[in-house]
Amino acid sequence: MPTEAKRQEIDELVRKVKSSAAIYIVEYRGLTVSKSTSVRRQIRAAEGEMKVAKNTLMRIALRESGLPTASEIDSGPNAYVFAYKDAAAPARAIRDFSREKGNEALAVKGGILGNRVISKEQVHALAELPSKEVLVSTLLGAFNGPIQGFVTVLSGPARGLATVLTRIKEQREEAA
Repeated sequence: MPTEAKRQEIDELVRKVKSSAAIYIVEYRGLTVSKSTSVRRQIRAAEGEMKVAKNTLMRIALRESGLPTASEIDSGPNAYVFAYKDAAAPARAIRDFSREKGNEALAVKGGILGNRVISKEQVHALAELPSKEVLVSTLLGAFNGPIQGFVTVLSGPARGLATVLTRIKEQREEAA
């Protein structure tokens, strides 16, 4: 039976898990305090949160939330990154931070997206996706393209008629 303090931490983790679109498991061993603060700031800017928690308590929180545990990848000291809105944005923040020279200590181990455990390769693939805004604008552009083409086709005969009438007017002015 967990102590009262552990129960409160589990309840906090359950709340974070339930409000997350994705959870990423990262190894932070070897990061200095300033680098750890920097990566937390970048993740926060991407509407996420990085929390260091005991693996056992996180497994209990995941179980209580009805999600699968990632016991095959959560060994060792881990930090958990909770993606609250856009699942790709915090993954991008982790990727960008770990690509900088001297930040290689931050390593992605995997994560949980929806109700599935995903590998580190899948997390990296998720980080490569364009942002939500870019995807929405691309989709709207795809919807707008056929409409613009339809308007162009419909305006063609009217434009042709206007051109013919202008030519006739010019020819009559030249003849007069």
